[in-house]
Amino acid sequence: MEFTKRSCEEFVEVLASNAPVPGGGAAALVGAIGTALGNMVGSLTVGKKKYADVEAEMQALKARSDGLQRKLLDLVAQDAVCFEPLSKAYGIPKDDPNRDRILEEATLTACSVPMEIMETCCEALDVIAVFAEKGSRLAVSDAGCGAVCCKAALQSASLNVFINTKSMKDRQKAEELNRKANAMLEQYCAKADAIFAAVRANF
Repeated sequence: MEFTKRSCEEFVEVLASNAPVPGGGAAALVGAIGTALGNMVGSLTVGKKKYADVEAEMQALKARSDGLQRKLLDLVAQDAVCFEPLSKAYGIPKDDPNRDRILEEATLTACSVPMEIMETCCEALDVIAVFAEKGSRLAVSDAGCGAVCCKAALQSASLNVFINTKSMKDRQKAEELNRKANAMLEQYCAKADAIFAAVRANF
């Protein structure tokens, strides 16, 4: 299923079903929506005489946001692709001597996309922070909404990392992934909250 090509209604119905569709795809979609909300501020800022002094910066940020949006949308489908081997690995008979190795490899693969979603949401929050600070005051609420969405996507993706690292046999690699995920959560949840607070202070 090409999730991003289907309707929102279809995507939600599949998520709610018993189909083996991982929640990381939902996190990526929410992150893409959050990034787009920030990008809306840029779109409503460029070309306005009042913001001529930040025109070049806004143009550059918009181009960067366009790339982040596309990446997150690609990760919606990629998450399902990377989760499939793990889903199949759980079906391997427990007496199969290769089961543990295959399961470990599949678990590590399943962590890869949620980690990438987290990293991309962090980059999006860096961009949204500038949109919120320098973009059109008429659209600043959208930057705040974008920050909230990207924070939710960041946290959601982290849970998809942690549920997998918990079962990994290679504890050194698992803790390495956990440390990386926790560092992003600590820095960028605070950043999202700061953006929200700064936007909220306008009203």
